[in-house]
Amino acid sequence: MTVAADNAVRKSEERRALGTACGAHALHDGYTDLVYVMLPIWQSEFGLGFAALGLMKTVFSGTLAGLQIPSGFLSERFGAPVVLALGTALAGLGYCFAGFSTGVASLVAALFIGGLGASTQHPLASSLIAQAFSGARSRQALGTYNFAGDIGKMTLPAAASLLFVVMPWRQALIVLGGFGVLAAIAILVAMPRLRALPAQEKNAERARSNGRLQSYGFPLLLSVGVIDSATRMAFLTFLPFVLTAKGASLPTIGLALTLVFAGGAAGKLVCAYIGARIGTVATVWLTEGVTAIGIVALLPLPLETAMVLLPVVGVALNGTSSVLYGSVPDLVAPERRARAFSIFYTGTIGAGAISPAIYGLLGDAVGVNWALVVVAAIVLATLPLTLLLRPALISVPASSP
Repeated sequence: MTVAADNAVRKSEERRALGTACGAHALHDGYTDLVYVMLPIWQSEFGLGFAALGLMKTVFSGTLAGLQIPSGFLSERFGAPVVLALGTALAGLGYCFAGFSTGVASLVAALFIGGLGASTQHPLASSLIAQAFSGARSRQALGTYNFAGDIGKMTLPAAASLLFVVMPWRQALIVLGGFGVLAAIAILVAMPRLRALPAQEKNAERARSNGRLQSYGFPLLLSVGVIDSATRMAFLTFLPFVLTAKGASLPTIGLALTLVFAGGAAGKLVCAYIGARIGTVATVWLTEGVTAIGIVALLPLPLETAMVLLPVVGVALNGTSSVLYGSVPDLVAPERRARAFSIFYTGTIGAGAISPAIYGLLGDAVGVNWALVVVAAIVLATLPLTLLLRPALISVPASSP
């Protein structure tokens, strides 16, 4: 095969891997947020209290977060595409079973199955993208992949709402769950069987992942990710109360959160490309610095000005995550990336899940405004950690193959 033909094949594999991974991310994140849409329906159908409704969400999200590491181990044995396809089918079947549920017990079982399937997506799709793309281009690809998840969070719940207009909720869930089964087949067909890197590139990948700081480079990156995720969830928890104190109505608060989320979706895509150009450390300093300044600046501003600032805060607030996820391949050997991504996602998602309760105690003790000042200060704690990471991270020009 000529060099030109080989490059053409590799480009085709890259496009297929990225497209398949983005589709899986959109579907799985849509399934995750679809639970929120279903909670009022299940409350009315089964006569549930708020504690039971909270349990429904915890079953799905807790299973998703807790089983990501086993998913990484399974992928090392059976291959990431196979495990990802199986997980996607299970996620879809979970919603199909929810449509057939006759009581709370069967509904909880269905959500467990859905969470079990959803646990495969983040670590395995990320590792497949990192395998398909090399160098700084993997950061750009992972940024696109992260952005796709936000698209799914918006489109699938909206699609469910439209289906509820024309059919009962049980039938609608079966239809939506069926998409997961079809998507699983598509993953098996469309995901390329990625070839091994050429010897020269493979040696370069190993050299950088086995550097002298590799032993604690990944734990440092994980620490930055945990802090970033925890402070992001804490900010979103307190933001409605800050806006209420400024005189915001409920529709205004909804608009404010939409502005933050829209900025966050754009930030995941844009900051990945910025990171590929100026490097992980510089980008994290930029995004975390803007996040801390933006949080503190919101406190004294009037409501109208605060609303203008929120999309900018959203870009910085969520943009860091794409840069951090994109740096995992720089610190881990190629054959360990599925496992590393599973650990990384478990740590960050888990931190985001428990941080509102911890920061809530702080808010009760010192008030919302001072709690947000503490959040901003803790955001800045990531900066010295990234400096320690600098020698372990490889700066690769974005144009590198």
